[in-house]
Amino acid sequence: MSSPEFSRADFRRFTPIQTRWMDNDVYAHVNNVVYYSFFDTIVNGYLVSEGALDIGASDVIGLVVETQCRYFAPVSFPESLEGGLRVARIGNSSVKYQLAIFKEDATEPAAEGHFVHVYVDRATRRPASLPAPLRAALEKIAA
Repeated sequence: MSSPEFSRADFRRFTPIQTRWMDNDVYAHVNNVVYYSFFDTIVNGYLVSEGALDIGASDVIGLVVETQCRYFAPVSFPESLEGGLRVARIGNSSVKYQLAIFKEDATEPAAEGHFVHVYVDRATRRPASLPAPLRAALEKIAA
């Protein structure tokens, strides 16, 4: 089993995550697919809170083109978690986010991964340059 690449100190932004009863699978831990939902919530929650994304009205939207998650320790309901977020790369129309899921007060992540958005025009789905407010929000948490 590999070791985590990141620790809590590597992240600038944290989102509290409360596990739910339905997150547990038959093995009594949070199922692997739930981590991708955590990642999506962390990224989009940050963008909304920064005014960089209006889910229903933004002209430019991010489409997920790549994700990865590596697991290091099980978590389960009713644990409270924190999701760490940082930006690894900002391109003209794409962003690579790095994320980690931490148990409360843990320095090493239970899981970590990345998430790549390609930003496109909402109507045409063609790549679009990152709008200035989005770029500014991303630069705040750039690694």
